[in-house]
Amino acid sequence: MDSTKFTGIIAGGGGGGGGNFYEMAYYRKLGEETNMSVDSIQSSNGGGSVAMSVENSSVGSTDSQTGILHHNALRQVAAASGSSVGHSVFRAGRVRHALSSDALAQFLMDPGFPTQGLDNYDEWTLDLRQLNLGEPFAQGAFGKLYRGSYNGEDVAIKLLEKPENDPDRAKLMEQQFAQEVMMLATLKHLNVVRFIGACRKQSVWCIVTEYAKGGSVRQFLMRRQNRSVPLKIAVRQALDVAKGMAYVHGLGFIHRDLKSDNLLIFGDKSIKIADFGVARIEVQTEGMTPETGTYRWMAPEMIQRRPYTQKVDVYSFGIVLWELITGMLPFQNMTAVQAAFAVVNRGARPIIPSECPPVLGEIMTSCWNANPDVRPPFADIVKLLENVQGELATSVRRARFRCCMTLPMTVD
Repeated sequence: MDSTKFTGIIAGGGGGGGGNFYEMAYYRKLGEETNMSVDSIQSSNGGGSVAMSVENSSVGSTDSQTGILHHNALRQVAAASGSSVGHSVFRAGRVRHALSSDALAQFLMDPGFPTQGLDNYDEWTLDLRQLNLGEPFAQGAFGKLYRGSYNGEDVAIKLLEKPENDPDRAKLMEQQFAQEVMMLATLKHLNVVRFIGACRKQSVWCIVTEYAKGGSVRQFLMRRQNRSVPLKIAVRQALDVAKGMAYVHGLGFIHRDLKSDNLLIFGDKSIKIADFGVARIEVQTEGMTPETGTYRWMAPEMIQRRPYTQKVDVYSFGIVLWELITGMLPFQNMTAVQAAFAVVNRGARPIIPSECPPVLGEIMTSCWNANPDVRPPFADIVKLLENVQGELATSVRRARFRCCMTLPMTVD
C-alpha cells in the first residue's frame, strides 16, 4: 500500500503491532446505506466494521450498496412446515401487535409460543405482558434493536433470531446470548448500562436494557459534524468510560469492542458502556474468536490474531479518548481495512492535534502503544484523568479570578 496515501491522515506512533461476523456487536441505522457483506454485521458509522471470511481470517470488503437487509426469516412468506418465524407469526388472529409486518417482533410477542427461562438467571426472565415494542432503529444480519417500554420505563430491546438452517452458528449465538445475560446481570456500575431482563423463545432471543435518549457517542459527534466536544465535558466523559472499564476489568472481563458506537449518553451527559455481546471472561481465552471488534478501534494484536488480554480494551480507549478530544472519526479518510493495514504494518495512529493538552496526548499515546505491557491499566487511567479534571477546574478558577481583578472596583 502506498504510504503517500496516508499523508496527513495517519502518524507513526507506538510501533507496529477482523471485523465481526455473526456476533451481535454491530448494528446499522435503518435505511442507511453502507458497505455490506453476507458474512458481516456492519456498524452504523458507515464503514466502521469489516467483512471477515468464515473460512479464514482474511479481511474483505464489498462496494455493493444496500438498504434495509431482508433476512430470510423476516420475509412474510409462510413456510411449508416446521415452526420457523416465517411460518408461525402469520396466522390470523394470533398476533395483536403494532409491528404487524415485523415477523421477529411478532414471534416474540405471540402468546402461542411459550417463554423459556434463563439458565441460572430465572429472576431476570422478562414478563412479556409488561413489554411494549416500539419501532426498530437499528438492524444487523441476525437481529434488530428497538425502542420500547417495560413496566413503564423506556428501554432498548435487542432481538436476535436463531439461524434455523445453521446449527453451528445457532449454537454459538446461543452461547453468546447466555454469556451476555450473565455479564449484564453481574455488572452493576453507574457507568455500565443497566440490565432490565431477557427471555428466550424457540427462534428468538431478547435482551432489554435501559434506554439512552442521547444515543451513542458516535451519533453525538456526527450530529456535531465532527466538531470537538468542550474539553471539560470530553474529560468528564472519558473519565466515565475509564471508571466503567476499571470496574469491568476488575471482575475479570474483557469488553473486546470498546468504541464510540457502544458508549451511550444519558440525560446528564454521563456515559455508560453498552453491548457486551462479544465480551469474554479473561480466563476463558481458549477458542476466543479474534474476528471481533471494529478495526478503527482494534488493537494490533487482535487484528493479527495473536494472543491478547484486557489491554486490548485499553488500546480502544485511547482511540475513544482521541475521538472525544477531536470530535472526528479515527482514520476517517480510509476504509476500515486500510486502517487495519496501516495500524499493523506502519505503526499508524490518529494524529494528536497541537491544541490537545500534552497530558491527554500522553495518555492516548500510552494507551495505544503497540506493546500491550506498556499500556496502563484502567485504574491508573482513572487517576490520570482525575488529575486532568482537577487541573482544568483550577485553571478555570484562576481565569475567573484574573477576570474579576481586571474589572473596576465597586461598592458591591
